[in-house]
Amino acid sequence: MKASARSRRTPRTRTSRKRHWTRLSDAELLHVRFCELDISLQRSPLQPYLDQLNDELQRAGIEFRPHLWLSEEWFSPDGVPGIAVPFYLAHPRLRRLERRMMREVEGGNANWLMRILRHEAGHALDTAYRLRHRRRWREVFGPASLPYPDSYRPRAGSRRFVQHLGAWYAQCHPTEDFAETFAVWLRPNAHWRRVYRNWPALEKLEYVDELMSELRGTHPRVRQRRLVEPISGDQRTLGEHYRDRLSRHAAGRARVVDTMLRRSFQVRSAGTPQHVRAATYIRSLKTALRRNIANRLDVSEYLVHQVLRLILHRCDVLRLQLRCAPRYARSRVERLVLRIARLHVDGSAGRHTL
Repeated sequence: MKASARSRRTPRTRTSRKRHWTRLSDAELLHVRFCELDISLQRSPLQPYLDQLNDELQRAGIEFRPHLWLSEEWFSPDGVPGIAVPFYLAHPRLRRLERRMMREVEGGNANWLMRILRHEAGHALDTAYRLRHRRRWREVFGPASLPYPDSYRPRAGSRRFVQHLGAWYAQCHPTEDFAETFAVWLRPNAHWRRVYRNWPALEKLEYVDELMSELRGTHPRVRQRRLVEPISGDQRTLGEHYRDRLSRHAAGRARVVDTMLRRSFQVRSAGTPQHVRAATYIRSLKTALRRNIANRLDVSEYLVHQVLRLILHRCDVLRLQLRCAPRYARSRVERLVLRIARLHVDGSAGRHTL
């Protein structure tokens, strides 16, 4: 008997279909490339907030409208009057991954999102009208040509700068000072004259108010709409992205980590008893540490894995070893790794890394 066409067909099984990235686990999603995400601003929950930004600019009498696109992080490129918006804000699944990996979602609520958009719009406006080239702009904010620092130590009590994004961000560079001041000025019902009364920062706000009156109804001088580092052409995986970000966070805390490691271990030298190397011992516990600490801190195992990589590297560089026999060291090592992981997750005071 001849087999029917239906019986000759290879049955489609669930395993033969490629699952959509939104249904992948965190570990699987980290292997997805940015260009495979198929997300856009127009189809995202962000669109109402982008419309709100344009409405605020319109009410302020500003002709300029920044163009926006999805990228890996927030930024407004030099020479391009636009705003790159981080990919994770475009889809709830990516927000969940961002929170799991970094413990927060920058711009993850309406108030925070609009604060960042106004700030980045200030950068884009500066580029569009070439404001930083004006003599008065340089007198008020300082020269934009100053080197951009890798980190800064803010003066928390200073009233020479507005307070907008937190961490006294306006203090790190003249261009950030302008963007923060513009953001405060643009916010509806900000009452900045009352809030900053008797502050030296009021002079900056009054200058921005005067400058925006001058620009009212004028067209921007720079109009190009180039997309810089869009995710549509980004071949990197999400895992590579988060590995780089976590490494940058770890680098800013390496000195503190070194101090904690030296207190718990001892330097391997000719004059000390020879015990097991600290890195060797931690590697033997790595799987259990990664799982247990991820559960205790409610973070991704990938994040803990990056913290362990930092600890192992510093133990090797510092030539550290256990102070006692391995059977007595486990609980102490677990507490140490937990403290370092918590430091990495929660951040630290002092200098702010950019």
